[in-house]
Amino acid sequence: MSIDSFTSTWTPKVLGVLRIITGFLFTAHGTQKVLNFPASDHGAAELFSFIGFAGALEVVGGMLILLGLFTRVTAFVLSGMMAVAYFMAHALSGFLPIVNKGELAVIYSFLFLYFSFAGGGAFSLDGLLSRRRDITEPAPAISY
Repeated sequence: MSIDSFTSTWTPKVLGVLRIITGFLFTAHGTQKVLNFPASDHGAAELFSFIGFAGALEVVGGMLILLGLFTRVTAFVLSGMMAVAYFMAHALSGFLPIVNKGELAVIYSFLFLYFSFAGGGAFSLDGLLSRRRDITEPAPAISY
């Protein structure tokens, strides 16, 4: 088996696992902000506050990413949200992420940007719906 055939077989599967783990971890950030679960010293944020809105986006967006539903659009929105979070909450304390504790915001931003281009990979509802649509749509008529 060549390396090209190995990677072409496993790339969509590994992308799917990366998406699922990312969605799970991102959802946990949101539930901590909105529901205070897992418990934090800050408590739950007001839902109609800036942090509450971010937490709601993290919960809903994280679940959509985890499920692989509307992956590209959701990932694009979340990438922008995390870029804004970096510049609003971290960059003011110094530009370098290692100095301002913004590494996670930068990683999430670029990871979501990647998902917006790569899609959901294997194990995604987007892929399932796409395959189902291909089966149920009739072939276009050929006209001369």
